[in-house]
Amino acid sequence: MKVLMVNKLYYPHIGGVENHVRDLSIELKDIIDVNVLVANTKLKTEKEVVDGINVTKIASLGRFRSTPVTPTFPLWLRKIKTDIFHFHFPYPIGEMSYLIAKPVGKLIVTYHSDIIRQKFLLWLYAPFLNKFLELADRIIVSSPNLINHSPFLFRFKNKCVVIPFGIDLSRFELSDEIVSKSNKFREKTGSPLILYMGRLVYYKGLEYLILAMKDIEAKLLIVGSGPLRNDLEEICEKNGLSEKVIFFGEASDDDIPSIYHASDIFVLPSIARSEAFGLVQLEAHACGKPVVSTNLTTGVPFVNVDKETGIVVPPASSTALSEAINFLLNNKDICRKYGENAKKRVEEQFSRKLMGEKVYNLYKEVYPYEFKTMDIY
Repeated sequence: MKVLMVNKLYYPHIGGVENHVRDLSIELKDIIDVNVLVANTKLKTEKEVVDGINVTKIASLGRFRSTPVTPTFPLWLRKIKTDIFHFHFPYPIGEMSYLIAKPVGKLIVTYHSDIIRQKFLLWLYAPFLNKFLELADRIIVSSPNLINHSPFLFRFKNKCVVIPFGIDLSRFELSDEIVSKSNKFREKTGSPLILYMGRLVYYKGLEYLILAMKDIEAKLLIVGSGPLRNDLEEICEKNGLSEKVIFFGEASDDDIPSIYHASDIFVLPSIARSEAFGLVQLEAHACGKPVVSTNLTTGVPFVNVDKETGIVVPPASSTALSEAINFLLNNKDICRKYGENAKKRVEEQFSRKLMGEKVYNLYKEVYPYEFKTMDIY
């Protein structure tokens, strides 16, 4: 059984979708033949083996609206023989390439999020997207909220299957090394410590979290990079928050678990539906940290359950963020209880193993011919 994962980019490029594609590929590679087809970041086609998985990165002419431009994508889709094409939407050039190439094989689409910002381009692209989804054998969504609120998925509800994203829980288990690193982080930053981890882009709503720090007696550690860093640093300077807000930059894979464990509360202040799930919430939960997140019509509040694993507040409100964070800081028993609930919930419902099992079973349903002796799960 061969499966081709298709996405814009792949590890070591950092992003929620890229992390998910990598985790899913790793989880499945020992029971099926998984290959990956993505765009490169340069004008050269390269083949690599990453985590034991064959990855083909197609030459790119650059980017248009954050999308890699890969003219030869249809040729590669036609050239590569596979039983299942597993596309990770949105990647318009990839989906258009599929419609052009018309490759032979079953089609599964993981619908990560709607296209939100490029409204004019979406108007032009909508007929092709509908055709692509029409051809799909199954559409995976990470939460029921996405089906209920997407302007495209309502037509294809009968094809949609909810499979929540999962993470490698073992990565976040406490060890002597992680405890040592975590203590060092706290010594450098001070405490209490509020944590944000992710890209510095518009839909993350970081300006609201930064302004919320005016009313919070704590430090805010921002881990990640992106085009808004200078603007966000300017907001800190103008509001006298430079001493309270620490811009860490990118963190290594080895340091990330220690940073989560060093924090007291994790915050995901996203303001737009581009934030479709929030994998970082799962990572924080795996470390026993309560999360303050926003009530978007996506999977974000599906992951972080209000008054169970954290607090959910209205988006784009510095006041709501500061009140929620201060409540947790001032009520340590509740803070600890939410963190314990979060850890238990992620272990029961959001492990990488469980995600792999559900996707594997979906593959069996769509392409059952070679699975009789492969029931590993």
